[in-house]
Amino acid sequence: MRTTQSRQKSYADKRRRMLEFEAGDHVFLRVTPTTGIGRALKSRKLTPRFIGPYQIMRRIGPAVCEIALPPHLGNLHNVFHVSQLRKYIADPMHLLEDDDVQIREDLTIGAGPMRILDSQIKKLRGKEIRTVKVLWDEATQEMTWEMEDVMRRSYPHLFPSKFFFSRVKNFKGGSIVRHVKFN
Repeated sequence: MRTTQSRQKSYADKRRRMLEFEAGDHVFLRVTPTTGIGRALKSRKLTPRFIGPYQIMRRIGPAVCEIALPPHLGNLHNVFHVSQLRKYIADPMHLLEDDDVQIREDLTIGAGPMRILDSQIKKLRGKEIRTVKVLWDEATQEMTWEMEDVMRRSYPHLFPSKFFFSRVKNFKGGSIVRHVKFN
């Protein structure tokens, strides 16, 4: 048993690296995009994973650093574990634009819905469940199916009136989306 554990530890140690940061280094801060409902979005190519760079003010312990954050991130505590940081290697040709991103205290970025694209009704054992297809981000085309009643409570501005979507076949074999009013 000890031989097997030792072998597995040696495999893991080959890939493991110690994160060493000094005061004055610049680092990126890891963030997670979430929907307004609280779920984390599936990572796509263009979703932001890191923001920054920010300067390390001082090391508090072997795995904890204090970072100088800008005023618009004043809601965050400025002490982070090194697992939340990624080293930034300075390059004079690198131009950084400061994104005015609102970050929550749990290091997540809120992604609000853009619009509702489609609707469907699932029938399960005599029960009907209404879901809507929500577009979360225009750039990455991030879309998910969400419960209609939850979306109506959270984002009533997406439902200006009592309409739902219905998919209708057109004469060319494709489908079009038609608005139908509730009774």
